[in-house]
Amino acid sequence: MKNILKSLLLVLILSSCGEDLDINDNPNTPVEVDKKYLFTAAEASLVTVMGGELTNLGGFFAQYHTQPPSASQYLNIDTYNMTTDYADRLWAELYAGCLNDLRAVKSKADAEGETGSLLMATALEVYTFQVLTDLFGDIPYSEALQGADNINPVVDSQKDIYASLISNLNNAMTVYNTNPVASTIGTQDVIYGSDMDKWVQFSNTLLLKLHLRLAYTADANPVAVQNLLATNNFLTEDARWTAYDGTAIAGVEDHSNPFYDVQIDRLGDVNNIGSSSLVSFYDNNNDPRLAATFRLNDAAIFRSLDQGDRGSVASEEAKNFSRPNITPITPSYLMTVSESNFLQAEALIRYSAGAGAAAAYNSGVMNSFLTYGLDPAGATTLTGAAGAYEYVVNADVETALRQVIIQKWAALAYVNNIEAFFETNRTQFPEMTTLGSQNYTIGNFVISVGSVLPAGETPNTVFYPSNEVTRNANLSQRASLIEKVWWDQK
Repeated sequence: MKNILKSLLLVLILSSCGEDLDINDNPNTPVEVDKKYLFTAAEASLVTVMGGELTNLGGFFAQYHTQPPSASQYLNIDTYNMTTDYADRLWAELYAGCLNDLRAVKSKADAEGETGSLLMATALEVYTFQVLTDLFGDIPYSEALQGADNINPVVDSQKDIYASLISNLNNAMTVYNTNPVASTIGTQDVIYGSDMDKWVQFSNTLLLKLHLRLAYTADANPVAVQNLLATNNFLTEDARWTAYDGTAIAGVEDHSNPFYDVQIDRLGDVNNIGSSSLVSFYDNNNDPRLAATFRLNDAAIFRSLDQGDRGSVASEEAKNFSRPNITPITPSYLMTVSESNFLQAEALIRYSAGAGAAAAYNSGVMNSFLTYGLDPAGATTLTGAAGAYEYVVNADVETALRQVIIQKWAALAYVNNIEAFFETNRTQFPEMTTLGSQNYTIGNFVISVGSVLPAGETPNTVFYPSNEVTRNANLSQRASLIEKVWWDQK
């Protein structure tokens, strides 16, 4: 019965992607639904966006894939020529789907005194708002999700949103630690099965990420980071959605990885080919992750294209290039142990004079291999003495940090593509170069050939959804994709 209910919820979630939803509509109000099913629906909604649309977008912006010359479905993304209607569906899915469901779970959990469920829902709510504000900057937050009571929610500054997210998650952690009541959501939590130890670790890791996002701002909080490091209770298991078996229900491929379902199955696997920025990085460093993230082309070799350089290969088809190695049952990830390791390494470099950073860095590479299903011995070879990824201690923070961020970028490919884009914006690693001056071996980006932006510029954000700008009198459209979000201050 639980699997049937999950499947029905997934059908509803994925079907809603094609509907014109309003973030102020709350579909949960008319019918009373048990919070465990709402939680499943919220998770499904979130991973559908993260593993689908944001994997596609992040793959272009983090230079994991590019548009082949024989297709043009995403040429607007690859040339940075996006329109104001790009994000309509993902915005609606996260607000009207995921966040509304999580708000209902929180309300029910609070009324029932279930502090475990309250922490789980709060952690996912904070994660979802973090993704939204990192992608769009200032967004409706404090007055969002009020339905018909407020159809014009104010737009809060990202600075204030981050302060609130950190406070809310800390408060939920305190409430749970003071009175730890186990969650009754049970196995309807597909990610961790309501294992509260794992949700506490997820929350600590998320807090570390939130604090480090502010590292280049005046709101950086070294003491809070050091306290988290001292507690040392971070992810020990990847936070991932694994409820994919490749089957269809009522004609909806809701049991397939969302990127596979749309880009490979429905659209024919013709729009995403390996970008040389990543393929050459792996290849030049003899990194086994190349075969984990990309498939051989029809000539049984790995072949890539410089970002956006479709004119150099005439009308060659996607099959002539390596394409993302995503299957119907590839999990969708929210955070991984590897990402947690790299967060810790950065924190140790910034706020503990680098003590312990090398060990955290090496663990990050090793756990990346494990996430991809590879032999961790390959990671040890690369990070060992004289290895291509050997960690070199350096007193200069940015020099030391670069090693960590480059490896995080390499570890996030088709695991969390949009997170790689956020981290590139925050740290400026890998560095952006012009085609011809890049060094792919050490990790470099090139400005996409055909870019419509001013010389030297690349996207820092996306436009607000045109649907929401029309509906909400308090939301004004931004002028350009080169506008920076608040924490992007390096």
